[in-house]
Amino acid sequence: MAGTPGSAVEEQNTLSIRGDWTLAHYRSLKAIVTKRTGQGEVPGTVELAGLGRLDTAGASLLVTLLGPEKARDIASSRGTLAEEQSALLQAVAEAMADRSQPKVTTASPVTVLLAGTGEKTIELYRLLWRLSGFIGQTLATLFTTLPRPGRWRITPFVAAIQDTGLNALPIVALLTFLVGAVVAFLGATVLDNFGATIYTVNLVAFSFLREFGVLLAAILLAGRTASAFTAQIGAMKVNEEIDALRTLGLNPVELLVIPRVLAMMVSLPILTFVGMVAGMLGGGMVCALVLDISPTQFLAIVERDLQLRHFLVGISKAPVFAFLIAVIGCLEGFKVEGSAQSVGEHTTSSVVQSIFMVILLDSIAALFFMEMGW
Repeated sequence: MAGTPGSAVEEQNTLSIRGDWTLAHYRSLKAIVTKRTGQGEVPGTVELAGLGRLDTAGASLLVTLLGPEKARDIASSRGTLAEEQSALLQAVAEAMADRSQPKVTTASPVTVLLAGTGEKTIELYRLLWRLSGFIGQTLATLFTTLPRPGRWRITPFVAAIQDTGLNALPIVALLTFLVGAVVAFLGATVLDNFGATIYTVNLVAFSFLREFGVLLAAILLAGRTASAFTAQIGAMKVNEEIDALRTLGLNPVELLVIPRVLAMMVSLPILTFVGMVAGMLGGGMVCALVLDISPTQFLAIVERDLQLRHFLVGISKAPVFAFLIAVIGCLEGFKVEGSAQSVGEHTTSSVVQSIFMVILLDSIAALFFMEMGW
């Protein structure tokens, strides 16, 4: 049975709610509520003695008519409604109050800026904390595996060396050769104003032995190899292959991370040496063609003015950069969730983090070596 349709009648500053407020009468009740809410505020006194049956649809209309605050006050008043009706009206009023109150941001731009800075700082702290933990896990696994030759993964190690070292050799040599030529051009242009173009040789050799050789090779590997590590391990994570390895009792860090880290630590010093030689060849070509400095004179100046320690300073940074690049690439791969979009996001993140860490550590190392007089 449909029952008596509900109504809302205002008499002498009192709003009387009568009849059944149920889904069966929703259309007529909706019209009453719309008309009444358009007339202004609800009177201070609400009489519910004539209320019949009440369901969720009717309760939502009552909350719309009275407002969430007044509806909760009425629902909490003893004796006004039946217990079940009071509980229903209370629940609907609380739900609609949460939904109807939009979050208004009243913070000043300075507060918003400081809050954003704090969030980014916390995010950076968590990232460094997780990276430190993964580095510790990698080192622990490495020191556990090295004394046991039976657990060495020779095949993936050699394959990773070919991928990270041999295949990257042409692009590293070409890039450093061109950068060496550019540095020689710039040096010759500036030094010509002082009649000291002969020192272009020192500029090229010094910069590539200490900084450019290892830095360019590391940045290239950060963009080329760290992204590959992340994509490979991320694809395995999406396909649940890493979970399968753990189910078989195998250590994913030992199988996937250690061979890549060791291969990078072998490849990057070699690429750094190639970059140093190629950069000085590019600078030597410019000196021979533009400055009339013969290759023999170029080599004689390098042998006379540059000490071995400059080469050792540059080459000593290569294993550290290689370790960080490989670890960051592998860590971002393990952080991939189950979607292709996540693979792309973490691949981008691994490249950005690797390049940032390489440049940061290189600048710190440059300051340290300068203060030590090395």
